[in-house]
Amino acid sequence: MLDSLYNDEILGLAASLRHERLEQPCASARKVSKLCGSELELDVQMDGGRVTSCALRVQACALGQASAAILQQNIIGASLAEISHARDGLYAMLKKGESAPDGRFEKLSLLAGVTDYPARHTSTLLAFDAALEAVQAC
Repeated sequence: MLDSLYNDEILGLAASLRHERLEQPCASARKVSKLCGSELELDVQMDGGRVTSCALRVQACALGQASAAILQQNIIGASLAEISHARDGLYAMLKKGESAPDGRFEKLSLLAGVTDYPARHTSTLLAFDAALEAVQAC
């Protein structure tokens, strides 16, 4: 069962994650999963209500890294509403078994298997929780 969860696509996403920092972000957020110890820091820049730059530093399992990579690949140009929709949709997918969010972050559907592993939910949500907090603070 874990083999299907940690498939090549998930592992590829985790490996693609770039760890970087913005010199002068308009906001930053740090999130930690108390359950598993995963940590994530995120910096953002915004202009006209849209994300123009984003940088992440992630120490998490492959699932948390894959989720962060999906965020990183799709956040430029995103609005607060789009990030909120993705975060809420990811939460509903993991906690309630609903469909994956659609739109800009629809690749989160790759993480649908995490639903069966509650200990991994928080790590999988970290990037989107941090993005929502940082964008709201800009």
